[in-house]
Order: sequence, then C-alpha cells, then structure tokens
Amino acid sequence: MQQYSSLPEQNSQIDAKLTIQKLQAELWLERSLNKLHSSLRDCLVSFLTKNQPIAAVEAAIFQTVVSKLKSALKQGRVAIAVVEPQKTVCKVGYIAYTPQKKYCSSPLPKIIEDKQEKPLLELEQQIDIKQLQLLEKQQPPNAWCLQDFDGQAIGWLVLSTASVPPDYPSLTDIFIRLRTELMERAAKECAAIIAQLRKIQSLQQHCHQLERFNQELERTNLLKNQFLANTSHEIRTPLSSIIGFTHLLLAQGYNPNKERHQEYLNIILSSGKHLLALINDILDLSKVEANQLEMQWETIDLPTLCSNVLKLVKEKAANKGLKLLLELDPDVTTVVADSLRLKQMLLNLLFNALKFTNKGSVGLKVKTSGSFMHFTVWDTGIGISKEQQAKLFQPYFQIANTGCEEGTGLGLVVTQKLAQLHGGWVEVESEVNNGSRFTIVLPLRQTQQQEEQKTAPVAKELSAGNSDLEGTGNLQLTNCNYASEILLVEDDPRHAQLMQNYLQSLGYEVICVKNAAQMWEVLAQMQPTVILLDVRLPDENGLSLVKRLRADPKYQAIPIIAQTAMAMKGDRETCLATGFDEYISKPVDLPLLANLVSKYSQLRSPSSTTEPGNK
Repeated sequence: MQQYSSLPEQNSQIDAKLTIQKLQAELWLERSLNKLHSSLRDCLVSFLTKNQPIAAVEAAIFQTVVSKLKSALKQGRVAIAVVEPQKTVCKVGYIAYTPQKKYCSSPLPKIIEDKQEKPLLELEQQIDIKQLQLLEKQQPPNAWCLQDFDGQAIGWLVLSTASVPPDYPSLTDIFIRLRTELMERAAKECAAIIAQLRKIQSLQQHCHQLERFNQELERTNLLKNQFLANTSHEIRTPLSSIIGFTHLLLAQGYNPNKERHQEYLNIILSSGKHLLALINDILDLSKVEANQLEMQWETIDLPTLCSNVLKLVKEKAANKGLKLLLELDPDVTTVVADSLRLKQMLLNLLFNALKFTNKGSVGLKVKTSGSFMHFTVWDTGIGISKEQQAKLFQPYFQIANTGCEEGTGLGLVVTQKLAQLHGGWVEVESEVNNGSRFTIVLPLRQTQQQEEQKTAPVAKELSAGNSDLEGTGNLQLTNCNYASEILLVEDDPRHAQLMQNYLQSLGYEVICVKNAAQMWEVLAQMQPTVILLDVRLPDENGLSLVKRLRADPKYQAIPIIAQTAMAMKGDRETCLATGFDEYISKPVDLPLLANLVSKYSQLRSPSSTTEPGNK
C-alpha cells in the first residue's frame, strides 16, 4: 500500500492562515485610518458649523488622534507633545493608555545612543525636541513630527510600547511595519487637518476684516457724500447772493439809488467773505483730518495775544452795544503753542459769542488750573439747550431758531480739532437764556517735540483766510508820492483788471502782461520797481520763472511778489524758498497788497532804478 506525506498539506494550511492574518492586519490598518479620518472630519465640521474657538477644536483633534490610535493599538501609551513657545522643548498635552494590559509598557522609548530608561509619558511632561528627533530616526521610530503647511513643527506624536500584542504572535515583523505606517499616516492626517483648520480660520479672519473694511468704507462714503452735500449747500448759499445781486445791478433798465446800490455791494462783499471763510475752514478741517496740518510752536506773550484778539472783535461788539471784557490771571504770562492757531480758536469762540448775544457782555478769561491752561470765552447770550449741545461739534451744525444766518457751521469743529492737536480739548457749559461758556483747555507741559520746536524760527502762514488775524484789513494806506512802475504778470483778465485798477487808484503805473513771453519783452525795455507774478501761467511756471530772474544780474534786485491761488500748507514757504520776496494768496487782500507794494517801492527809490544793462 502506497503512503502519502501530510507535510505539504500542513504547510499549505499554515501559509493560508498566515495569508489570512496578513490580510486581516492590512484591513486593520485601513479600518483604523478610516475611523481616524472620519473622526477628524467631524471635528472640522463642528468648527465650521458651531463656530467653536480654534484652540478648543485643535485640542479635540489632538485628543481624538491619541484616543483612536490607542483604541487601534490596544497597548502602550500614545501621546502628543505640543511645541512650547521657546521651541526647544515640547510639553505632553494629550495622552491615551491602557494600564490594565500586562504587556503594556509606558516608559518613553529608549534612544539607541542612550542606554538609560526614560521617565514615563505623563501629562505636562516636558521632552527635549532633540530627544524626539532621535526617536524619530530610530528603526522602528517612536516619534513622528506634526508639521504645518510651512514645514514648521507644531508638535510630536509619540508612541511608548515595547511588544507586539499577543493576538499576532507570528506577525511581529508585519505588525511593527503596519504599526509604524499607522502612526506615520496618522501624524500626517493630524498635521494636515490642523493646518487646514488654521487656514480656514485665517480666511475667516480675512473675511471678517474685509467685511469690517467694507462697512467702514460704506460709512466713510456715506459721510463723504453727506459732507459734499452739506458743502455744496453752504457754498451755493453765498454764491447765490453774489450772482443774484450782480445780475440785478447789471440788468438793463434797473437803476437803483445810491443807498440801494451800496447795500447790494455790501451784500456781495459779505457773501464773498463768507464764502472765503467757508473754504478756509474746509481746508483747515481737511488738513487736520489728513494729519497734514503742521503746528508751529513758539513761546507766546499771552497779554499781547489776548489784547490783539479782542481788538479784532472790538468793532463788532461796539456795533451791538456789548461790553467786551478781559480777565487775565496775573501769574499767566506765556504759553507754548501755535500762535496763529490759538488766535484762530479764540476768534472762532468770540465771534460765536458776539453772534448769539444781543445785550450784556462778552468776555475772555485766561487762568491756569493744575497742569492745564484754560481759555474761557463767556457771554450773556441766548444759551444752548442740552439737545443742541450734543450736536455742536458736528460739521455745518448751526443753532436753530436764532435768526442768525452768518457763520459756516465749521468754526467749532475746527476749534476742537486744533485744540486736540495742542494736546487739549474744548468744554461747553450753557443754559438757555443764561449765556454760554466755551473753554479751550491746553496742557502747560509740552511734549519733547514741541519743546525742541519752540525755539525754531516760525514761518507764518499768510493767506486770505488769516489776513484779518494779522490786522491787514485796518491798515492806513497812503498814495505813493512818485510814479512807481509795477509789472503785473497775470493771465486771468478779471483779476488783472481788479489789481490794475486798484493800484492805479493809489497812484502807481501798472503795466499788465498775461504770460512769461510778454514779461520778457517788457523787461527788455524797462526795469519795474516791483513785479507782481502769478505762479501759474499758460506758458511757464512762475516758480521756474523767478529762478531765471534771480539768476540774471539785471533783475536780481527787483522785488518780486507772488500773487497766487496756491494757498495750501507749505505753498508760501515754497514760493519764498524759490526766490520770491513776498507771498499773497488769492483772493487778494487789497489793503495788504497795497502795503507790500508800498514797502518794496520805497526800498527802490526812483534814483535806484536804472535802465536795463546799466546796473
């Protein structure tokens, strides 16, 4: 009888069993990763739908990773150590373990180069990053770095286990490989979900910032439209009077008597001044808002300043029968401030007080209080209600039902902004029918920058808007007592005619040309006493023109006065630095113009003028 060996059959059964175990191990790996992936996605969805804090979601992700891995491995400790701010150590913040299993090993894995046992993996335990890097390089590794999209380490996934579970005694090598693959892929999945979470948060923050920016843009646009609408209304009001009464005076068949004619001209003049004041207030306000208004600090003599300010409003007070009072603390002598802007603030308050006071008195009181100086303008006028006080510092706001139409509605806004630039503020006390008190509070102590600037030379800004502040409107003018020849270079025929007629009425001979080419033709034939030069000419810029004049010895001694519509901050300094002797802005203050021409005409007496080329 033939006998057959059963060894091949037994080997075949063993191979089949091993193959099945291998397949089971592979399925275990994919099943574990799928469970982890699903749980991490749930964390991300929770963040998106429940608007949870990102720190809480990151903590949930880390804890989910260690819990799922522990559940899959059924042994040892799985931990995540988060990189500390100093970036040299990590702190164990998340841990999962099964202490009941006898094969469970919890010490930190040995490092090949270090034979000593490591301490247990515990919460709050700090581990040096260099040690984790060595654990990552071991075979098999026991640490895996969690990196963000930029390659920066945010933490480490650590596994502390020394044996293979008894379920797979014959698959030691395969299980170690699959365990390593599981940890490696779990680390990548964890890092990717954290990076994605942070990216979403960054995009959300960007969207929120963009939304806030859009809201601010809409608000700014609304304010701009409101400002333009109010500005248009305020500008059109005086323009309507100017144009209307001018048409009336020019109308054929209309022949008003002398008194009515004078009344109309006064209305036109008043409306023009109102329009100019409005433009200057708008320019001041826009420069303050754009941080382009430079303060010129100097030590101011307060008694002199207060006296000069009251002189400017004295006539208006007298016309209304009001007393004008000044109360100055004897200990108050000087203050460091911008002289021009301080006068502007005080005049704004004084004009307002005079406007709303029909009987009694208006006063200015200056005193110190602690580390501040108080400039109080008070009156016995109609007063202001609490509701109206809340709107006083809004652009174009004017107190209703007072019968006072004059004013731009910007004076208090500009005053408040200027006070803030000085480091102070404006206070208001008022009661209906019991007068008002407006107080400008300025600090006595100046900043270091102000202290450094107060000894520097101060360049005064001279423009039509502040000509009254300089007192030019009441200057006594005298006709010239010799025939001075003035060369006027002006391309606008209406403005040229105005200046020519005015100067001729004072006894000057005025030669008017409209561009640079004509100017050179005149200069080739005569040498004027003074040149009035517009900065913007059709054929050449006045700034370059004055440089050419100053470079030619024949014209170096001729005084040149810039008369221009360039009236922004720094324009005067630019003109003077280029070579002009003086600067006056349009609309020209005619008394100021006459004084400047008189000044420089007298400096160049008739005996000093020579024919071209004989100098």
